[in-house]
Amino acid sequence: MFQPNNMMEGQLHPLEMTQNTSESTEIARMRDEEFDSTTKSGSENHEGASGDDQNPRPKKKRYHRHTQHQIQEMEAFFKECPHPDDKQRKELGRELGLEPLQVKFWFQNKRTQMKTQHERQENTQLRTENEKLRADNMRYREALSTASCPNCGGPTAVGQMSFDEHHLRLENARLREEIDRISAIAAKYVGKPVVNYPLLSSPVPARPLDFGAQPGTGEMYGAGELLRSISAPSEADKPMIIELAVAAMEELVRMAQVDEPLWITSFDGITSVLNEDEYIRTFPRGIGPKPTGFKCEASRETALVIMNHINLVEILMDVHQWSTVFSGIVSKASTLDILSTGVAGNYNGALQVMTAEFQVPSPLVPTRESYYVRYCKQHAEGTWAVVDVSLDNLRPSPTLRCRRRPSGCLIQEMPNGYSKVTWVEHVEVDDRGVHNLYKQLVSSGHAFGARRWVATLDRQCERLASVMATNIPTGDVGVITNQDGRKSMLKLAERMVISFCAGVSASTAHTWTTLSGTGADDVRVMTRKSVDDPGRPPGIVLSAATSFWLPVSPKRVFDFLRDENSRSEWDILSNGGAVQEMAHIANGQDTGNCVSLLRVNSANSSQSNMLILQESCTDRTASFVIYAPVDIVAMNVVLNGGDPDYVALLPSGFAILPDGTTNAGGLADDGSGGSLLTVAFQILVDSVPTAKLSLGSVATVNNLIACTVERIKASLSCENT
Repeated sequence: MFQPNNMMEGQLHPLEMTQNTSESTEIARMRDEEFDSTTKSGSENHEGASGDDQNPRPKKKRYHRHTQHQIQEMEAFFKECPHPDDKQRKELGRELGLEPLQVKFWFQNKRTQMKTQHERQENTQLRTENEKLRADNMRYREALSTASCPNCGGPTAVGQMSFDEHHLRLENARLREEIDRISAIAAKYVGKPVVNYPLLSSPVPARPLDFGAQPGTGEMYGAGELLRSISAPSEADKPMIIELAVAAMEELVRMAQVDEPLWITSFDGITSVLNEDEYIRTFPRGIGPKPTGFKCEASRETALVIMNHINLVEILMDVHQWSTVFSGIVSKASTLDILSTGVAGNYNGALQVMTAEFQVPSPLVPTRESYYVRYCKQHAEGTWAVVDVSLDNLRPSPTLRCRRRPSGCLIQEMPNGYSKVTWVEHVEVDDRGVHNLYKQLVSSGHAFGARRWVATLDRQCERLASVMATNIPTGDVGVITNQDGRKSMLKLAERMVISFCAGVSASTAHTWTTLSGTGADDVRVMTRKSVDDPGRPPGIVLSAATSFWLPVSPKRVFDFLRDENSRSEWDILSNGGAVQEMAHIANGQDTGNCVSLLRVNSANSSQSNMLILQESCTDRTASFVIYAPVDIVAMNVVLNGGDPDYVALLPSGFAILPDGTTNAGGLADDGSGGSLLTVAFQILVDSVPTAKLSLGSVATVNNLIACTVERIKASLSCENT
């Protein structure tokens, strides 16, 4: 029992207690009063309960109201210590003018109140989760009621799936998610029933051919029957394409890294030859057996190139850059569909469906058309791989002459901005259309093989490094005085080389006509109208090309044709005048890799100011000497750093290949082996695009190429004796 303390005016409420009231009754009554005091502040509850009320209603309890100050202090203390001990309660009661028992009851009631609030919140959360689980349960029940057997397509019931089958399904789902993540198209396939794919080697029913416009990001100038009949893959084809690409990537990496017994060293101790029996045992599935009448060409080559791995991957995955760098091998290319652009801001996981036409720079070798998927993957830090594999099973064609088994390259980062490239080229081809002159070279695998791809890449990396050079090397001489002029001249020369390579092969975009009875070796001609092309002079352009064998090594032929001092021996248009080199840009380690600006000092006044832009380039597998007459005014603009795209060019030149008789199949430095030389000219025969081609123009061009061939043969025969 205790007496009330004096508190603030208007807040004092006497506690009426009797002598015979038990302690338990007193405690229960105080609990009721204190509980009410925790829910209402003293300043908010007056309702006839002030200390001045001398006539309270009978049977109505009088409640003690804590002041706002007392409640705030106890609230603050409660946050720090919800369970105060006796000492703390006494001290707090003394500070607030309350009895320790009052403090004790307030804290008990406060704890009860907080517990009730927490339980209410938990009940709300549990109720929400329960509703969500109920909705999920209903959805799962509905899915189970419509489930079907993946094998027969009939209805199935829960409980019919074995334990092993359940785990196989889980593993299958995990692998499919991995494929979807790689290809970045998971949203399209997650949740669909498992597709029962046929064997990749099984035949696919023919689909209607689409001869309409081809969607894609690349450009394709003309196309053969095969490429014209191909369109972007359907949604139903994409899962199979993804699985094929993933399997091809695994095969490429093993083909690039494993040696014997998969690869066997040939008799020369340098070249690796694929063991076809071991290949079939190692990769039994693939894209099916080799078609009847097809030959297998498989090769592998490794080189160190001066370009970092990231830039190499970018070149390979960009169809425009790729076809530009490999313009001597790729006559045209197109991207039909991009299934994935990659993840994490790079090409890791990028997947593209493409078409391409591969060439040898001669009209005597048919091009190889291919419809394939290209897949890029990062295998480790600084290690990337890019693989191609044919999709011919999706688009069967009776005109198919070539298909690509997993081919591509493994790229490894090396110090100082270099990269180690291991290239694998594996194709099956019908090469019966190859001219006898090139049979040996093609059958050796060096015409389209890995060595040619790697050698071209190595040379182009050197050329790109030259373009990006910030200072003018001391070897560069002549009228080039600034860096902008140097870059413009190199860009103009690059366009000249691409134009020459695109116009000299047996591409399906060309229609060659063979001239007979001319005394030359199978001269082929074709005409083209040039309209609204700032890079070409307008009018009728006549192209002529011929290929022939020389009993001279490719290196000697290359050195003879690129040397300005011996130019008058074969160049009829120079009229025997002396040729002076006005500018020289070295763009490779070999002295033969350079761009030159030549001036012909002819006695003919109309040609006294004639300039010739020339690029000569060579590697282990091929050499080119390409040139074009250029206008002096336009060339001055280029040398001052102007835009070279508006300089009209009609490139002519030479493509020099080994005849395939040497073991290495390349350009032998020891003088062994013969050469396959292709000579190609482009002449503007009429400046009016609508004009008719005269037989006299054809005869003139034919006579020009025939005389040039005879002069080259005579000069090199003299050197060879």
